[in-house]
Amino acid sequence: MRIGKQDQPYSAISTSTADVINVRGKDLVGELIGQIDFTSYFWFLVTGTPPTPVQRFFADAVLVAIAEHGLVPSVVAARMTYAAAPEAFQGAVAAGLLGCGSVVLGSAETTGRFLSDLVERADRENLDPLEVAREGVKALRAERKAIPGFGHPLHSDGDPRGNLLLRLAEEKGVTGRHIRMLLAVREALPETLGRPLPINVNGAIPAVMLDVGFPLAALKGISLLARTGGLIGHLQEESERPIGFVLSHHAAAAIDYDGEAV
Repeated sequence: MRIGKQDQPYSAISTSTADVINVRGKDLVGELIGQIDFTSYFWFLVTGTPPTPVQRFFADAVLVAIAEHGLVPSVVAARMTYAAAPEAFQGAVAAGLLGCGSVVLGSAETTGRFLSDLVERADRENLDPLEVAREGVKALRAERKAIPGFGHPLHSDGDPRGNLLLRLAEEKGVTGRHIRMLLAVREALPETLGRPLPINVNGAIPAVMLDVGFPLAALKGISLLARTGGLIGHLQEESERPIGFVLSHHAAAAIDYDGEAV
């Protein structure tokens, strides 16, 4: 049974012969290994073209910004999984990545699509970004949805990671339509939401990366790649200084049973 489109059975990522491993049209051994850093290689794999120095700079910056932030849910899931199954390192990494969705870590993709839609509408209809931002926020609130890219439970006065990324974008001269739309949404919030909210790192990352030319469809991959590095660090520590069962114990102790008594 045929399911889905099957009229383009091709891939342009990699192929190999007995003598050459071809990655995006380059010889892996002769042109890439030892000659390209991993961030540039990541960009090259995703887009098919090497990054410019500015693109590489911001890819590096956002990967460092999002790789580690303590015992967040993805890390807790990974460490508890490793405690239960130390033979399955890959399973523990996967456990940490599987929960990266619209609320935690994967929200950069949600923000990116939100900003991209607003930018496209502003361009298409020749509208002021602030006007489009107001309407975008109102539409989300009408559906009782959070404003992606804004607010943080810890950094209530402003996410220092996001603030730095936006400042670097201004210094490097890459502030474009997506960053300007992000700032317009921030400006629109007191009127449309009733209170201001700070830009968080998952607001800054997609705005900056889209403005330097990273593809929208691959935005979540940035967070997944970065957090994989952080998870490996946590799991290495878990192998030497285990806290997975401590986390499990405290989770159970923190929750009271309120079901029916026997």
